Amino acid sequence: MGPSSVPIAYTYTHSHADGRNAGKLQPYIPNDSLNNALGSIRVLGLDLREHELKPHLSTVMSAIQEHKKGAAEQVVVSGILPVLALSLRIRGPLTLPTATLVAELAKESVVRKGFGEAGLVTALLSVLTSVDQELLLLATQAISRTAYDSTTQQELLLRQGAVPRLVSVLLRGPGRPLEAACLRALCNLSNMGEAEEAGLLWERGPDLKPEESVYRGVSPHAHGGFGSSVTLVRVVRRGPGQYACSVEVSQRCSASFWNLHGHRRSERRFPLSGLAGWFKSLRCAAPKTPRAQGLRTRVFQTFL
Repeated sequence: MGPSSVPIAYTYTHSHADGRNAGKLQPYIPNDSLNNALGSIRVLGLDLREHELKPHLSTVMSAIQEHKKGAAEQVVVSGILPVLALSLRIRGPLTLPTATLVAELAKESVVRKGFGEAGLVTALLSVLTSVDQELLLLATQAISRTAYDSTTQQELLLRQGAVPRLVSVLLRGPGRPLEAACLRALCNLSNMGEAEEAGLLWERGPDLKPEESVYRGVSPHAHGGFGSSVTLVRVVRRGPGQYACSVEVSQRCSASFWNLHGHRRSERRFPLSGLAGWFKSLRCAAPKTPRAQGLRTRVFQTFL
C-alpha cells in the first residue's frame, strides 16, 4: 500500500505537471513526504498495521523536530489530531510512538491550541492511569506543554480533572524525570510555570507533617542580576481521597532591586474564580530589609 496513492485533504494542491499550482493554500512550498505521511495517517488511520504506520509517525516527528517551514501548519490542516487521540485511547502497540509524537507536537502553539477540540486533552488525561513510566512521562510532558502560558487550555484541563490525575501520579513516588514533569505540569496549570528551557531543579522537601508532601524547585538562573525564584508545590491530605495542592512562587530580590524601585509597597488580590475549588492571590511587598520576596499562590482542592 503505497503512500503516494493517498489523497490529501485540506492541504496543498500539487501537480508534477504544473509546478505553478503547488502550495496555493499556504505561502510556503509543501513537503511531499510530510504530506504523504499526514495523508496516510488521516485517511487510513488505525487500519494500518503497526509496521506500516510507524514510518509515517516518524516522518511527521522529524519534520517537527527539524522545524521545517510550515510543518506545524500542515499538521493542523491535515486533520490527524483526532486520529492520534483515538490511538492514545485504545492502548495498542502504536500508543507509545503516538504519545511521543503528541508530546513533540505540544511544543508548537499553533498545534496544541487544537488539542481540546480534537479530543487530545481527554485522551492524554486517560493515559495518566497507565503504569508504563515512559508513557506517563510523555503524556505528562504533553499536558504540561499544552497548559503553558494559555489560560484557555489551563481552564479546559482543570475542568477535565487534570489536577487529581497528576497528583495521583506524583504520590505514587515516580522516578525523578516523571516527578519533575508532574510538578512542572501543576505549575503550568496554575499559570505560574516557567518555560521548559528554564530547567527548574526539583528536590523533595522535608515532610513536616505526615499528611503533607513538599517539593521545592529552584531556578538555576538569576533574573537579570536582581534575584532568583523558588517554587514550592505542597500536597496536603485533607481526608480519605481528598487533597489540597498549592503552588507558590517566591521571588527573592537583591538589595539592588529594592534600591532601584525605591522600596515601593503594593498589594493585589484576586477573588475566587468561576472554577470552583481554587483561589489565586498575588502579593508583592517591599519589606524593611534589602532581601525581599514576592509571593504568588494558587491552591487546588482535589479528589483522587
